[in-house]
Amino acid sequence: MPTLLMNLRQVPDDEADEVRELLTQNAVAFFETPPSRFGISAGGIWLGDDAQREQAVQLLAQYQQQRRESARAVLDEARREGRPTTFWALLRSEPLRVVSALIVIATLIGLCLLPYFLLRD
Repeated sequence: MPTLLMNLRQVPDDEADEVRELLTQNAVAFFETPPSRFGISAGGIWLGDDAQREQAVQLLAQYQQQRRESARAVLDEARREGRPTTFWALLRSEPLRVVSALIVIATLIGLCLLPYFLLRD
């Protein structure tokens, strides 16, 4: 019976490519399901052979540990150099995106509170 190894929802393309390459290098048989047209399913990487499940899970755990350590190293280096990503840095670099997101958030909060103000005595 096929086993879902990795759901591809919110997985960067480079990470998915690296996982595919890792499985191919270690001769682990896998197949993929594509994302659905309407975004209900994001697709996934599946194992067809239960005999290789433990090996694949172990390989994926090692890969994710390595990726986590490298991401933390990059963040620590940015902090040492004084360039961490903060709200204010993001506001300076992408003001239109941040302001539009804040407007959407405020609109949603307003819509959620609208019944309260309309129905109170």
